[in-house]
Amino acid sequence: MKSLMITKYGDINSSLEEQEIAKPALEENQILIKAYSSSFNPIDFKIVRGDFKAMGKVTFPIGTGRDVSGIIEEIGKNIKKFKKGDKVYSRVNESHVGTMAEYVVSNVNDTALIPSNLSFDESASIPLVGLTTYQALEDIAKLSKGEKILIHAGSGGIGTFAIQLAKHLGAHVTTTTSTKNISFVKGLGADKVIDYTSENYLDEGAVFDVVFDTLGGEHTLNSFKVIKNEGRVISISGAIDGATAEQFGLNKFIRMILAFQARKVTRAASKKNAMYRFLFMSPNGEQLKKIAKLYESGEIKPIIDKTYKFAEAIQALEYLSKGHARGKVIVKIRE
Repeated sequence: MKSLMITKYGDINSSLEEQEIAKPALEENQILIKAYSSSFNPIDFKIVRGDFKAMGKVTFPIGTGRDVSGIIEEIGKNIKKFKKGDKVYSRVNESHVGTMAEYVVSNVNDTALIPSNLSFDESASIPLVGLTTYQALEDIAKLSKGEKILIHAGSGGIGTFAIQLAKHLGAHVTTTTSTKNISFVKGLGADKVIDYTSENYLDEGAVFDVVFDTLGGEHTLNSFKVIKNEGRVISISGAIDGATAEQFGLNKFIRMILAFQARKVTRAASKKNAMYRFLFMSPNGEQLKKIAKLYESGEIKPIIDKTYKFAEAIQALEYLSKGHARGKVIVKIRE
């Protein structure tokens, strides 16, 4: 089968190529998906660049892509809740990364039926951004009706979902974006939009109950300047906190290094009696089922910027890496 593979660390155009590889074999609790659509996320180009080299040694070539939608081709012998021919979607487990391929293996617990009102392309836009945001706002922040939330980068893949989910939960949503995207994010439900090209979100003062930090760097520290006392900061790009390091099963020495790197964030959180968590999302089929219902009810709509053919997948990742996508970048694996 055809699969897009990372051959080395480096720039996108020279480090990826389409290769013929063996169709993956199934275990008893796994599903083989005939892929119709996939989508890229920022983690995909960051891995190509080598941003996560320190996490462990990699043997090339390796697959790329974590989101997939398609039709079940085969099922493991223990599986009862799906059947061949079902239309499904998944954010695959890290051990199965490689959804830019004609066939994809997913664990049964990471898989759900696609929303009944959506296409394969639309469904492939959901898993990683949907689960990341759901786990950030529902599971960790426990965002509730009437609370104020600041969502950075409202026009991106995460941001477009986060605005809609936060509004569904009854929150008052403020988001940052550029001038050209103001009307776009207002259309998603944002109550207030801060144009970062001419305004500074720090001028808002300490008014937010929750900040969803999608940018990291100085934005993580600045989050504590705009949250109320006992507020919550959830980051997907900032320093790794102790609870997350323990969740990863990292050894004591590594946790000490991470704690040292996170000391400024820890101090800033302490001054506000605030909660800080770094989120590395987990694949979760049950949550994908809940998310599917939000799409089926019309509470959330899929936001797709561009769709590419499988042969154009490298161009798709190159485009995403520029940071200008409004919503998701989709790769159509087959018609």
